[in-house]
Amino acid sequence: MSPSASLIDRIESAPRRELYFFALYRVLVAGLIAALVFSPLSALVGEPKLPQLAQALAVVYLALALGLLAWGRNEQWLNTIVFCSATVDIAAAALMTHALPSASAGISMMLLFNIAAAGMLLPLRLAMSVALIACSATVLEYLWSALEGSQNNRTLAELAMFAASYLAIAYICYQIGQRARSNQQLAERRGAEVANLFEVNELIIRRMRTGVLVVDAGNRITLANEAATTLIGDAEGNTVSGLLELSSAAPELARRLQRWRNGWQQDDAPLQLSPDQPEVQPRFARLLADSDMTLVFLDDATVVSRRAESLTLSALGRFSASLAHEIRNPLAAINYAAQLLEESPAIGEADRRLLQIIHQQCQRTNGIVESVLGLARRERANPENLDLAAFVRRFVLEYRQTLSVENDSLEAVIGQTSVQALVDPKHLHQILTALVHNALKYGRTMDEPARVRLRVAAQERTAVIDVMDRGPGIPEAVAAQLFRPFFTTSEHGTGLGLYIARELCRANQARLEYVAVPAGGACFRITLPGPHTILPA
Repeated sequence: MSPSASLIDRIESAPRRELYFFALYRVLVAGLIAALVFSPLSALVGEPKLPQLAQALAVVYLALALGLLAWGRNEQWLNTIVFCSATVDIAAAALMTHALPSASAGISMMLLFNIAAAGMLLPLRLAMSVALIACSATVLEYLWSALEGSQNNRTLAELAMFAASYLAIAYICYQIGQRARSNQQLAERRGAEVANLFEVNELIIRRMRTGVLVVDAGNRITLANEAATTLIGDAEGNTVSGLLELSSAAPELARRLQRWRNGWQQDDAPLQLSPDQPEVQPRFARLLADSDMTLVFLDDATVVSRRAESLTLSALGRFSASLAHEIRNPLAAINYAAQLLEESPAIGEADRRLLQIIHQQCQRTNGIVESVLGLARRERANPENLDLAAFVRRFVLEYRQTLSVENDSLEAVIGQTSVQALVDPKHLHQILTALVHNALKYGRTMDEPARVRLRVAAQERTAVIDVMDRGPGIPEAVAAQLFRPFFTTSEHGTGLGLYIARELCRANQARLEYVAVPAGGACFRITLPGPHTILPA
């Protein structure tokens, strides 16, 4: 049942209960009157003035009271039922007062409760009408007795006090009832809001990727969301349920929790709770300051790692921006010095060729700095229709001039005269440089020279460049993390080469992936969009 439906049920049940107790009080009063009339206790209230009227009235009023008890709980006719039943009470009280003049004060006192109940349940206009009817009935009964010439035990002062009491109690009880109804409605609304918030919070906690456990002082799991249930489980793969012992579900987690409770420094090392689940980083907190209940948060270590990588890359971008000026100045000086040396007549042809290589590499380094800065600033690529066959041939010729080992080889394998693609040439040059550098560095077996091939092929609506080597290949465990930033298997590597290469591919709507070679070696495949592809802005 929804909170709104339960709220309606509670609001509707309140008048029903009040009507029931009002009718129950009427039965009690009617029974008391009947007992005074028909039992030997009637002598306690004096001799009745009209015994037959008193007996008939006691029977009729008791029957009406029982009928109202059975029928008078329908809150749809609340105002009508309360007004009519209060009028019946007033009429019965006036007639009984006339028949039993010695009990008039007690009957008038009992009538105060009926008027008070009517004031609490009825609108102000009807509540004051009931009080006026009670005052009128009291005065009419007094005049009736006076016209009969019988001795009246009541005085005008008593009539005035009862009349004022009826009017005052009707108004005061109306105000009390109004305030009570307002408070009840406010409480019901607040209760519904709390229930809704509880359901929302429960849904949020249940669907959180972070595992949440509530552990009591006895190390029993009293609450676990879906993520925690999936992460923990048990030996047979069943989920956490009931008051499961934490020590049996996750012994290492229970040990760390106990160390934390003992005041030891929290262990931040990742923890694997289940063989098929990722590693988690547990955090502990008390549910309340004076509570023995403990909240255990199980953060996915991969998410934490990615967040740390993002922060590190952000810091690297800011560092690159500040370092760009320091890098560009030496590059400009080296480039300018090389140009001046080229103009010297004393430089031989062999040395002049070396100066050209210096000049080319300065330009290339400057382009790399620009690309890294563009990646840090997430600048858009400037793709253009490019002939990959000619571009790769030119790249291979330029790169061969920088090979430090004469036996290493770099070849271009191009089966077609022209292969068109849409890509930023500067980005593609940097991507190929990074891939070829890795292939020459790691793609060798023992002391054999490295053999790297760049194969270009055209496919339907795409173009492919494969950078292949004949080395030992890449283990599967390492291949799954190749493109993660700062991941490297080399002591001197930064772990950014392949990551930047993939990000540059993404900036050009291209794809860089590692392809395992069954016969040995490694292959990095660049899939580029065709020349007529419309790239998103």
